[in-house]
Amino acid sequence: ERHFLFHSNLHQRIQSPPMFWAGPAVGAPMAVICLEKLIALGARRIIVSGWCGSLQPDLGVGELVLPTWGASEEGTSGHYPVAGRSESSPRLRKDLKDFFAATGKELNEGPIWTTDALYRETREKVVRYGKDGILAVDMEYSALIRVAAFRRVELAAVMMVSDLLWQDPWQPAFQSKDFRNRSQGLVGDLMRCVTALAAV
Repeated sequence: ERHFLFHSNLHQRIQSPPMFWAGPAVGAPMAVICLEKLIALGARRIIVSGWCGSLQPDLGVGELVLPTWGASEEGTSGHYPVAGRSESSPRLRKDLKDFFAATGKELNEGPIWTTDALYRETREKVVRYGKDGILAVDMEYSALIRVAAFRRVELAAVMMVSDLLWQDPWQPAFQSKDFRNRSQGLVGDLMRCVTALAAV
């Protein structure tokens, strides 16, 4: 069954166990619209697939990031008051680590930086966040985990490194055939993971 979701897509599998697929959603506001719709339809465990820019020299294009918490520079999460720092679901992170370990793929676990302003990822910020141990930057994650905490649902993400911000000049790989193939492979892996988790 297909649901209306503005410029994104939302599909629901009706038969047991029920599952949802939604996206794409670029930026925190659209991603949160997707998440709120999923929660309203009954989703309680959410796994996000996305891209991120590496802030660390040892994190290359095509590698996978398992974010823990997010340094927020986006405006959406402020509308969802939650005490303390929001983090992704430890249980879902463990499920993801176990699944990817069984496939022989490494997940780099740690915090990421989320921004609304793609063209304000300045050299100063990249260096500072990198020195603080932040692995990567995206445009949705910190808002998603804040909403998940506010709505009391579980959420975790796996992101693929699509570009290198720690290098000057910036090195994007969005359009490369190899990256696109790897990105599609990640979606396939997560579909298999979600199917396995839904059966538990």
